[in-house]
Amino acid sequence: MTPQEKEIEKMRSSIRTELRLIFKANMRIFDWDIPENDDRRSAELILEEMQKAMDELKKEVAEGEYNNY
Repeated sequence: MTPQEKEIEKMRSSIRTELRLIFKANMRIFDWDIPENDDRRSAELILEEMQKAMDELKKEVAEGEYNNY
């Protein structure tokens, strides 16, 4: 097992928790800003944007942007 694999095992729970916190924070903002908010639609839109951001990060990694971070 590589050092990176060992580290991700230690951090896995934290990363997932942080991601959920970002999602839930944005859900709260939608609820505050939109009267009679459609929570399911809000969740779908937030997840779409989060996925776009993840896709952008993946592209940056593939292009070597983080090779010497």
